[in-house]
Amino acid sequence: MDVNLENKIAVVTGGTRGIGLACAEQLAASGATVAVVGSRSETVEKGTEMVEKKGKAHGYQLDVTDVPAIAPTIEKIRKDLGEIDILVCSAGIDIGKPTLAVDVTEKQWDDLHRVNAKGLFFTNQAVAIQSMIPRKNGSIINIGSTVGLVGAPNCMPYNTSKAVVSQLTRSEAVEWGPHNVRVNCVAPTWVETDLSKPLLNLPGFIEHELGKIPINRIARLDEVGAAVCFLASDLATMVTGIQFPVDGGWTCQ
Repeated sequence: MDVNLENKIAVVTGGTRGIGLACAEQLAASGATVAVVGSRSETVEKGTEMVEKKGKAHGYQLDVTDVPAIAPTIEKIRKDLGEIDILVCSAGIDIGKPTLAVDVTEKQWDDLHRVNAKGLFFTNQAVAIQSMIPRKNGSIINIGSTVGLVGAPNCMPYNTSKAVVSQLTRSEAVEWGPHNVRVNCVAPTWVETDLSKPLLNLPGFIEHELGKIPINRIARLDEVGAAVCFLASDLATMVTGIQFPVDGGWTCQ
């Protein structure tokens, strides 16, 4: 059964690289018109060009930590492309190295939560207020993480920011369900991206992490994108509030 997103408008934050870019490409390939959102103009241009090879795409610059800029950017996308059917929130950062909880600084904590949790929530809110709740239709997919669902050492700010994503997804699903707005979270295991490479390249790191994954490999970008496209589509109209692990069995243990 093919995912058909023809005539759908999708917005992807963090859409210029990694998981966000893969999601934007697969949404476009499935027929959606995609607003590729990124924090820097040069990466937005490059990312949009890549997505355009798969389908229809337009680029927009937005730093999700600039909360007052979120609503105007969403309004511009709506004016340019039409009402928003799909929102994928993939903008995110990490410290980039294993860090013990006792060594975490206030700045590291605030930086990660400002992007991964706060920026994500207010993007969800802006799209829901402007486009989805008034039309009583929409699908929001937040990119979480396996480590937002289980305990894991040496990445406290990241873990907790992704746990926030999981909980706000559940709460939004309950609150916005009566408006026919579905909210789900895709929670991948390790995927090779520019964000994860510094960790995956540490001696012995990936071998250690594979011990937690019964399938014994990290995920592919297209596997995460496939989960997102399914949840965005009309095949999943009764699915909301879930945490969808793309984790090779990590969380079933």
